[in-house]
Amino acid sequence: MIPIRPVTANRVVTRDTGKTDGGNTPHFDVLPPLALYIHIPWCIRKCPYCDFYSHEKHSVLPESDYLDVLRRDLELSLPMIWGRKVSSIFIGGGTPSLLSAAGVDKLLSFVRECLPVLPDAEISMEANPGTFEAGRFKSYRESGINRLSIGIQSFNQELLHKLGRIHDADEARNAVEIAQRYFDNVNLDLMYGLPEQTQMQLQEDISTALSFGTQHLSLYQLTIEPNTYYFKHPPALPDEDVVDGMQKWLEEATADAGFSHYEVSAYARSGRQCWHNRNYWLFGDYLGIGAAAHSKITLPDQRVVRQMRLRNPELYMRNIAQGIPLEEQFDVPAADLGFEFMLNALRLMDGFSSVLFTERTGLPISILDKPLEKASGLGLLEVSPVHIQPTALGKRFLNDLQQIFLPD
Repeated sequence: MIPIRPVTANRVVTRDTGKTDGGNTPHFDVLPPLALYIHIPWCIRKCPYCDFYSHEKHSVLPESDYLDVLRRDLELSLPMIWGRKVSSIFIGGGTPSLLSAAGVDKLLSFVRECLPVLPDAEISMEANPGTFEAGRFKSYRESGINRLSIGIQSFNQELLHKLGRIHDADEARNAVEIAQRYFDNVNLDLMYGLPEQTQMQLQEDISTALSFGTQHLSLYQLTIEPNTYYFKHPPALPDEDVVDGMQKWLEEATADAGFSHYEVSAYARSGRQCWHNRNYWLFGDYLGIGAAAHSKITLPDQRVVRQMRLRNPELYMRNIAQGIPLEEQFDVPAADLGFEFMLNALRLMDGFSSVLFTERTGLPISILDKPLEKASGLGLLEVSPVHIQPTALGKRFLNDLQQIFLPD
């Protein structure tokens, strides 16, 4: 990747990948569905495992100023998406539940003023148990939030302490109870393979999560990422055999509870899949506003554009006044579109149709004939003229499967 240079008041960095289209030029008959992502970059405390772009809140949250800047960012983006309807909205972070009830209402109000949001749009918001107040979350629901995603990670007090979470086990349970009181579509984020975690502790976590009647579970194995505290100070994690046992048990336990495993880390009851995230995995379009937000937009002139907003919240807010929200923007080379599609879509347990590949990349599925043949020959993919799906082996070795589709 070409290094990102600072943005000045009159220049946006663009990237020249130096790649040709490999003899194929994308052509889109229909533009993909469009989602909106809104990034709230502050949290109360940075967790030792977290590599998301967020800042600890050391003073009063500049809520009013930031919301004004978000509106301006959205207005500057309108020419790229003019006339397109929004099928889902996701407010992520950081910790979006640091916003006041009035702030969330203001945010969703100006989004609706600027964009045609579908009446049945999924509108999600991330929340952390340490920020829960019943009255405030009731107001969030009344403002239009219809799906809540809670960062529980564990219900075990000892494990929460090791993870550096700001909430305790009682607050975690209380948060889920409040959420289920006002929302009928709740996701719980839980992690496994935690420092010195036993399988019994994992089973207790999942049993607790299921006891609330939760509609969706996001179950992530803890991985040590660069630029985190854990990377510099690695904790003692369970060995591979223990983690493999955890994964197998999760598959059985969630299936027995009526959940479908529809994506690598996502499990849902019937009708409760996360449509915003599915849009990512199916290579749909999304506009991201807010500090450090990313966008992927298909344009009517047959280009696919990626953008990244300025990452530093203060710089982002300051430069918006000059009409400069971006740190980087580039056209995705046609030679990369097939790999980018497969990188996302192969995460889906049920696979995808070959027609969808053409719709979302603007390219014929035949450009992947060689890697598809190789992956099929290795027993990683089931390939038919109309459908492509990872095998059980392909799901287990997903990274190896995805790498087969890297462009030459």
